[in-house]
Amino acid sequence: MGKQFGAKRGLKRHNTPDKFERSAAAIYKKRVKDEVARRSLPTLSGESSGEESSGGASEEMNYKEPSMYDKLLTKLKSSNKSIADAYRRRKVEEDDETDGTESLNVSDEENDYEETDNDSLGIQEHDMDGTEEQTEDAETEDDLEISNTDQDEDLSVCGPPSVATSSFSKHVVYKLSKVDAEDLSKKRWKYTWEVPAADISNAKWVGTGECFLKDDDLNSNYDLKQKLYKHWLDVYKTSGGNDFHSSRQRWFFSLCNSYRDILHCEKKPFYHKGLEEDSNIMDAYLIHSLNHIFRTRDLVRKNDAKIGKLQESTKGDMLPGDGSLDQGFTRPKVLILLPLRSVALRVIERLIQLTPATSKVNVEHIDRFYQDFGSEEVEGDDEKEEQSNNAKPPKPSDHQSLFKGDTRDDFMIGIKFTRKTIKLYGDFYSSDIIVASPLELMTKFGKAEKNKELDTDYLSSIEVVIIDHADVISLQNWSFLTSVVERLNHIPSKQHGTNVMRIRQWYLDGFARFYRQTIILGYYLNPDMNALFNRHCLNYQGKVKSVRDHKGVLPKVLSQVRQIYERFDADSIADVDDARLEYFAKKVFPKIKDSEQGGIMLFVSSYFEFVRLRNFLKSQNASFCLLGDYTDQRDISRARVWFFEGKRKIMLYTERIHFYRRYKIRGIRNLIIYSLPERKEFYPEIVNMLEGSDDLACTILFSLFDKLRLERIVGSAPAKRMIKSEKGVFVFC
Repeated sequence: MGKQFGAKRGLKRHNTPDKFERSAAAIYKKRVKDEVARRSLPTLSGESSGEESSGGASEEMNYKEPSMYDKLLTKLKSSNKSIADAYRRRKVEEDDETDGTESLNVSDEENDYEETDNDSLGIQEHDMDGTEEQTEDAETEDDLEISNTDQDEDLSVCGPPSVATSSFSKHVVYKLSKVDAEDLSKKRWKYTWEVPAADISNAKWVGTGECFLKDDDLNSNYDLKQKLYKHWLDVYKTSGGNDFHSSRQRWFFSLCNSYRDILHCEKKPFYHKGLEEDSNIMDAYLIHSLNHIFRTRDLVRKNDAKIGKLQESTKGDMLPGDGSLDQGFTRPKVLILLPLRSVALRVIERLIQLTPATSKVNVEHIDRFYQDFGSEEVEGDDEKEEQSNNAKPPKPSDHQSLFKGDTRDDFMIGIKFTRKTIKLYGDFYSSDIIVASPLELMTKFGKAEKNKELDTDYLSSIEVVIIDHADVISLQNWSFLTSVVERLNHIPSKQHGTNVMRIRQWYLDGFARFYRQTIILGYYLNPDMNALFNRHCLNYQGKVKSVRDHKGVLPKVLSQVRQIYERFDADSIADVDDARLEYFAKKVFPKIKDSEQGGIMLFVSSYFEFVRLRNFLKSQNASFCLLGDYTDQRDISRARVWFFEGKRKIMLYTERIHFYRRYKIRGIRNLIIYSLPERKEFYPEIVNMLEGSDDLACTILFSLFDKLRLERIVGSAPAKRMIKSEKGVFVFC
């Protein structure tokens, strides 16, 4: 379980380093022309010499500050001879792009996406293919899938790319200017359209830019690879579906396929009797991930074949053009962040099921995968047996479902797709998809900082990020997740077999984060998720998010309890914690201190509030016990007994320990909710713990900045009235 630190909840805007550099193309054209005019290169053909002789007097070279592009290629050039050749070749190409040929002799090198069984990161020549590589990666018509549906990827190698038709091609060939990138980094998005969410009650989708959710814009394959579409349709029909077009998974895939950033925190999870809804959303983003990986791979293969043919026909003199810029710094393109191993098991199993049969003739290391992540069937049987031998009352059904299986949160696995094989536990630099927990990635960051030989450059070229079950991650350590997202798409610190001639221009310009799609999925929305979406999701395509009117959960309170809501004022979100403690100390605690009654529970939402309130109670010499995030099990048992027997007047109880343990606390006579729980179902659970028959009451503190939590508990309409009303006290019975 990832530890949660008591960081102050006031949200601060992080300063993002300015990575925008001068256009590389313009710099190199001028620089190479001046250099050619000054002296002849030994590898240049007679044409270049002719240009030199006809150019007249050489112009004086003006010094310009090296751009990020210059620095990267210089660094790569110095570390590898073949890269140095490619570096010189690209410079000559930019100078002579209007000429027909260049005669620079550069050895062919295996690009980073070459599908082989060798996971080594070194650059290899094409003529060193092994028998195993030739068998698995042999080109066949079936593997290449050159059909009408793939013509959008048939990009020109020696000139500008042809008109893109698929969402993938349109997204990656778009050229973002420096001015546009600077605007994106400080842009305040406006949601200009809305569409009702037919599958979610009282909900709608809102988005920026123009609305793209139009059925008449969809083609017969819904912009999917033909083989992938047919397999998905077969899986859907096998599961009992009969209207794929109107299905939730098809609709959400279209949302993902727009390559916009998505915030959907109204998803009913599988552990809350939402198995069908959760599975449909999962299928959609997994199909989107596979489609992105397969289209990227096929584009690279086609360009490989074309470049090879052109070089053969021109005897190595023809150079690739802009159409061959089809790679990033490293191979991994999809990152899926999940909270628990049991959830990762569910996602990866489904990923394998959704992969077409011809692409998964063999799944390597599947036995090791089940050993590390566990099997749902085995875990379920063990848990049932344990419960049958346990006299304690069972946990709620949602708790049992979520925490069934392996609940460790330290995992990371690379998944590589070759033509006929899925390779689990692939080297991260040779993988296509990385599935990990934020905690494990933070561990990798820490090791890389201590050991300079280690790095996390495999995150430099991530193009699709999927954060599923963000609500569970928020109860682990949200700061870890934020740190992971902040470290994506940085310029790599080392060379990792990079073919410089094939790197997309927007990677070299430092614009990759503006092309990255981020999909955040969860059960509920909180300010941390909003902050991540608003400040770190900067896709040039725009944003889409779900919005919902809540009915509240007050009817689930079984006993006749007077629920007294008291509002306190705070000037900003940075001041809300101080204002809450001050209100409690002046308005609420004096009543507790003067009362002889015991059985008082103080419920707090965050660990930070728990620490502040604990220190305050100590300063007041109050009689209290603790059930906190890191309380030892023996201390927990002792505290529960003391509280029930009246030996301690106050119990301090956190939402996080209730999430993991779901204790039924006995002896509560007076309940004070210092801060509302994030999970709405916890509210009636806690209130229903009150014991006694006379004048049951609980006190709840809230402010303007608790609006999201307040809406989920009392309902959207009452919450708005409570926040805007001149009165500060509200009673529900």
